[in-house]
Amino acid sequence: MRKHLKRGVAALVGLTLAGTGLTVATAAPAAASSYDCPSGYFCGWSGESTKGTMWKTSRNVADLGGWDDKIRSYVNRTSLIACLYDDKNYVPWGGYFPQDPNTPGEYSSSPTATISSIKFVRTERECSQPAYPSWYSEPSPTAAGFGDMNGDRRADVITRDLAGRLWFTPGDATGRLIGSGGWNAMNTLTRHGDFTGDGREDLIAREKATGTLWLYPGTGTGSLGARKLLGASGWNSMNHITAYGDLTGDGRSDLIAVQRSTGALWLYPGASGSRLGARKLIGSGGWNGMNALAGMGDVTGDGRPDLYAREKATGKLWLYPGTSTARLGSRQLVGSGGWNTMEHLISVGDFSGDGRPDLATVTNRSYVIDGFEGNPGWLITYRGRAGGTLYGPERTHGEWWGLSDFC
Repeated sequence: MRKHLKRGVAALVGLTLAGTGLTVATAAPAAASSYDCPSGYFCGWSGESTKGTMWKTSRNVADLGGWDDKIRSYVNRTSLIACLYDDKNYVPWGGYFPQDPNTPGEYSSSPTATISSIKFVRTERECSQPAYPSWYSEPSPTAAGFGDMNGDRRADVITRDLAGRLWFTPGDATGRLIGSGGWNAMNTLTRHGDFTGDGREDLIAREKATGTLWLYPGTGTGSLGARKLLGASGWNSMNHITAYGDLTGDGRSDLIAVQRSTGALWLYPGASGSRLGARKLIGSGGWNGMNALAGMGDVTGDGRPDLYAREKATGKLWLYPGTSTARLGSRQLVGSGGWNTMEHLISVGDFSGDGRPDLATVTNRSYVIDGFEGNPGWLITYRGRAGGTLYGPERTHGEWWGLSDFC
């Protein structure tokens, strides 16, 4: 069992091993301390409680060589997560432990030495898999108008990881970085259709600190261009900001949002020049009772975009069809309950390849498998069916854990 303890400061005498990136230090056992490890390094000791010989590294080590299975206490003074593997070459299947950065004086200790390789990563999930989730989609028979950032007719997913990076997954189980950092400053990400008028799908994000709304134009390749101001301030007063598609029928994508103070639902129509027009009330109240909205595209087959909304109190999923008057029609029940076990509702168009919009979800800790709760990070998909409802859930895999947001 690893123990997290604090010790006092002691002196250090060191010897560098040429070409290895490791440094050995000899310290008197009674005076050894985790404070001997300098900032920016991971340090290990041959004995428990930071006793014995110490070595340090600031880079990945695939094979500890003479230090294989010799580390009995350690401290991580880097700014990254240290993945500590029982096998060489960062193989996770034999077992690993993700060690977060330690505070000065803190260390971990175990009577059993098992570490054979060490890798430094930004997020815990990277100890065992890529930073982005595995996403696969079938080609749609026609261009959906949304969900496809690179024009290959496959539904894409954009993922934000816990380190604030943005990843593009094009539907072939691969992924690539499209935002190197800073995205944790945004507390809303939404995409559905073309807001700039260039025929490419765009991303909208709200900045948490300022309430500013930003437009990130799509480039047609899955990447994003330089951002443009879409709303100068005040957007922190709105919940569930959702890119909806063209509800007004003018050929431009629109935005909807719920006002926190009143529960009213507002439509913000897209306008020329990559702007939003004057907002219009399309729901006078009660929308604070919903804890998730998803702009689904045309699920009813009438040529107008539709909305899914999850009811917080009951976990029901409702369909609100778009109408020719740029409003929402009478709601229809899609799911009778249990939808509160989903942390994320991801609407990215047709990923089953049958031409109808589908829904992807990611579970939270309330999700039950084999009678037991506590199963977050499972990708559950629902194929769209005629009339706007969904076929039953398909449990895909449980590798969507340790991620922040999806759109």
